[in-house]
Formats: sequence, C-alpha cells, structure tokens
Amino acid sequence: MRLIAQAAGVSVGCVYLYFPRKDDLYLTLMESWMDELNARTVQALRDIHVPPHAMEAFIEITMDYARENREHISVQGRGPAISFGMEVRQAFFRQRRRILEDIINEGIATGHFRDCDAAEAARVIFNTLRGYVFSIVIDEEGLFAPKACTDLVLNGLKRR
Repeated sequence: MRLIAQAAGVSVGCVYLYFPRKDDLYLTLMESWMDELNARTVQALRDIHVPPHAMEAFIEITMDYARENREHISVQGRGPAISFGMEVRQAFFRQRRRILEDIINEGIATGHFRDCDAAEAARVIFNTLRGYVFSIVIDEEGLFAPKACTDLVLNGLKRR
C-alpha cells in the first residue's frame, strides 16, 4: 500500500481511507478491468448490425484486451487470487455470455446462423475464449489468431 500511495502522490492513510484492506483495492481494480472490457465491447457492437460481424468483433475485442492486459490475467491466475472476488467474476461471466447469446439469437432470427441452443453455444464460445485468456499466462505457444477462432465459431453457427 505504501508503494501505491507513493506512486499516487498521496499519504498511506489516504489510500487506507478508500481501501481499508488490500483486498478492497484489488477488487476495485478487478471490477474496473471488467467494466472496461464490457464498455469496449458494447461500444463496438452498438454500430454492428450483422450478427457474424458482431461475433467477430466480440472475439477480437476479447482476445485483444487479454493480450493488452496480460498482467491482469497473471495476477488473477495465482494462488488465492483465483477464488478471490468469485461473485464479481461470475456476474461478469454471465454478462459476457449474455452478450454472446444475444448475438447468436439475432443471427438465428435473421437467418445468418442455424437454429441452435443459443445459451449453450454462448457457453462454448465463452469458455473457448477463457481458455485463450489463460493460455496467455500458461502456454503462449498454444495461442491462436482471432481470425482462426472467428472462422471456427462462425463455421459452426452459419447456415449451410
């Protein structure tokens, strides 16, 4: 906390006034990262009205954000940090899956995607992306390009 106060140019007491425990600070940072990713996604999708393009944007934004913020992933993937803030993470995961589900349902309704269980498809896509995110920290050699992921996902969803 002392280093954070020093970097912010405030007293340690000031930091503790807003964040009584280190966990409070970490949770606030984690929520900020999640809010930033959701805001980027919603902003990008606002102007995209073709479901395959929306799916491509969702995948690219998620993968790009993970690559740009690998230090966040590294911190969250270690020791007690894995289970810390689980309720916040689960709410975030539900939001991300819901965005995917909405894209899929729109694709089905417009005839871009074949009829399928949109919630289940959203879970598959979301967890594929989660695997990518954790590979950034654990197995960089296992990383793949957003285009390859998008092609695979869309080939499974598109009408034939």
